[in-house]
Order: sequence, then structure tokens, then C-alpha cells
Amino acid sequence: MSRALIVIDVQDSFRVRPDWEHTNNPGITDKVNRLVRLARDAGDTVVWVLHSEPGSGDVFDPALGHVRLMAGLEQHEDDLVVLKTSHNAFTTTNLQQELTLRGVRELTTCGIRTEQCVETTTRVASDLGYQVTFVSDATGTHPITRDGVTLPAEEIVRRTEFVLADRFATVTTVDALEQRAREEAR
Repeated sequence: MSRALIVIDVQDSFRVRPDWEHTNNPGITDKVNRLVRLARDAGDTVVWVLHSEPGSGDVFDPALGHVRLMAGLEQHEDDLVVLKTSHNAFTTTNLQQELTLRGVRELTTCGIRTEQCVETTTRVASDLGYQVTFVSDATGTHPITRDGVTLPAEEIVRRTEFVLADRFATVTTVDALEQRAREEAR
């Protein structure tokens, strides 16, 4: 069964936002690159998803130049790049068709924002019949304040892990996936 790594919104748009200084995972590119190496070593498809809001005039407007992968990410020219305009990577893209053409049935998800685009993509992928692995420590988010209450990033990640596990995805870490790959290589 063919697999794909889906890297969601690890793009400069987030780095130029004021709330980036509060992200729980400013070194996300290191963890993502470890996943990319694992995927490539296994012969898996690597998909880079970028969020784009053409004409919005904000950091997600491609005309401003921030809708690009963060520096240091290990992209190859044969990787698939998808531009989305919704919270998940499927609804406004041809991602499902591309995965079907490649025979992909298993997905690994990671990226920015844990509880928004990564969680939503994970849920939709599960609904579409994919077996999904959500790599929690290769996601990033920031605290959210609403109605005078702030939910810390760590709680947001924990909540996302809790609601995805055993329903929509297997929740794991980069270290655990690397360990599994070492064991399978023996």
C-alpha cells in the first residue's frame, strides 16, 4: 500500500504574523525535515500544501510573497505542491485525485496550525477512507484567546491529540516513527 507525507502550511505567511513569536514549535522545520527524510527513504510521496488567499491583501495573499515554504525545508522538484484556499487540503484542491493516481491509501500529516488546518485535513482524510498518522510534535500552533480566556498552545495540542486518537488517526511523534523505521530496516 502506498503512503504519502502531507506537510500542511509550513510557510512564511505564519512567520511574518505577530503571533509567530508565541508559537509552541518555532523549530518546526527540523521535525518536518526528519519526516521528509523518512518518507523519501520509504519511497513515499511528499506533498507540500500551502494556504493561499488571492486578493486578500494579507500574509496569505500570494502577491505579497509570503506564500512559500519556510527556508530550510527539504523540497525536491518531484514533490507534489498543492495550493489550498480552505482549512483542509482536500476541499479546494486536486489532492485526492493526485493521491488516487499514485495509489496512496495511508497518509502522515503534520504542519501549522495543529488544531486548524492539520486537524481538519486529518479528519477529512479519515472520512475519505485514508489510514492517517498525525505527527503531533511536527505541528505548530499558538495560544488562542476568546472571550477573555486564553488556551495555551500545549493545551490545544493535547486536545487535538485527544480527539483525533483512535477515531481519525494514530497519533505519534517523529522519534517514534524514526524508531519504527529503524526496527523495520533490521
